[in-house]
Amino acid sequence: MSYRFRFAPSPTGLMHIGNVRTGLFNFLAARHYGGEFLLRIEDTDKARNTREAVQVIFDALDWLGITPDAPPVFQSAREARHVEVAHDLLARGRAYYCYATPEELRVMRETAQAEGRPPRYDGRWRDRDPSEAPAGVKPAIRLKAPREGETVVNDLVQGTVRVANAELDDMIILRSDGTPTYQHAVVVDDHDMAITHVMRGDDHLTNTFRQIQIFDACGWARPEFAHIPLIHGPDGAKLSKRHGAVGLLEFREAGFLPEALCNYLLRLGWGHGDAEFLARDEQIALFSLEGIGRSASRMDYAKLTHLNGMWLRGADDARLADEVVARLPGQCKVAADAVAQGRILALMPGLKERAKTLVELTSSAAFLARSVPLEMEPKAAALLTADAVAMLGRLAPALAATDFSAAAVDAALRAFAEAEGRKLGAVAQPLRAALTGSTMSPGIDATLAALGRDESLARIAAVGG
Repeated sequence: MSYRFRFAPSPTGLMHIGNVRTGLFNFLAARHYGGEFLLRIEDTDKARNTREAVQVIFDALDWLGITPDAPPVFQSAREARHVEVAHDLLARGRAYYCYATPEELRVMRETAQAEGRPPRYDGRWRDRDPSEAPAGVKPAIRLKAPREGETVVNDLVQGTVRVANAELDDMIILRSDGTPTYQHAVVVDDHDMAITHVMRGDDHLTNTFRQIQIFDACGWARPEFAHIPLIHGPDGAKLSKRHGAVGLLEFREAGFLPEALCNYLLRLGWGHGDAEFLARDEQIALFSLEGIGRSASRMDYAKLTHLNGMWLRGADDARLADEVVARLPGQCKVAADAVAQGRILALMPGLKERAKTLVELTSSAAFLARSVPLEMEPKAAALLTADAVAMLGRLAPALAATDFSAAAVDAALRAFAEAEGRKLGAVAQPLRAALTGSTMSPGIDATLAALGRDESLARIAAVGG
């Protein structure tokens, strides 16, 4: 069979990490099964949808490398088609005009609540003649849903799930103002887009029972459904801001690589043995619907950070240097010119070994773009005693005599330490403070080589007053 999966976010706010995982799962499934991955923007909520939120969706998918196989479908542009199908159901007796007034619906809800019943529509216009309609009331169109038996979902993740039809009322498919409801629009769009598999969060399972009734009323084949468990916080509660970042842009700003985030999200609710570190081609090869679990996943920020560090260490140095340069002005209030960018690139192999996020990487690289005199961290300043500064003054000529390759400055440092009767660390630590303004950096030889002769000697001279 031909597989067609879709991702259908609503542009009503931030791109939640749960939405991102749903998009990823659909994308990987489409690629794994040799099918198509389509994007639908469900933008019918005119009061809440914004152009900016639509762009966030596009930017998010682009950043994550989740690429649709066709231009996006905007649900709002299909309203005429939704209305057409509603009127077709009406003409075939599978739907009916409902003239219940807002006041009647309010009394209906309040009565049901007072009697301890769910506030469902009581079907009062289901079999009445429209000639009895009150004057001046614009009708809604309701689906004439089955009242006997059950609606059954053979879910690819949750298994067989059923609900008694008596528990489902005749839902509105076209409002009295002529606009389609979400439940109706989704079904029409999924049918017209020839979607074969609807994979989404299990919070949509109750919607699925209603949507299946519309598929059946239209005489359309149902797609397969797969409802994936939600992502919870570390404490098992619904993931929220109090747990940490929840929006995709927050993770990007926090310095996570897109491939690391995708790798981590894949492992939230899907598994393949002990496989942990998976590149995109491996994800596509291994992903299957059978591997999705039924239990809710717990967001583990520490594990994500650790995994991100692994991806950082394997990332291209030039790409990371570009990321750091872009972040420096906002994060560290310093701009990197071409010379500083060259230093950052040269030292990147050592810098990325210690960092777990791009934020950490940027902080550790910032010294390479700063000008003398450097601002000293307290611990670094404490290393620059009068004796240490005098020692660095004697060291400078020995360093200046080298070609400033890492190997040459390393040999000079060792020879100097031996001549001074000092341990190498006793020379390297004050030197590191003078060069970086901190007590942490990649190897001192690599740091000197990245800064170069002129800059290194200028920084040593600056601490001597």
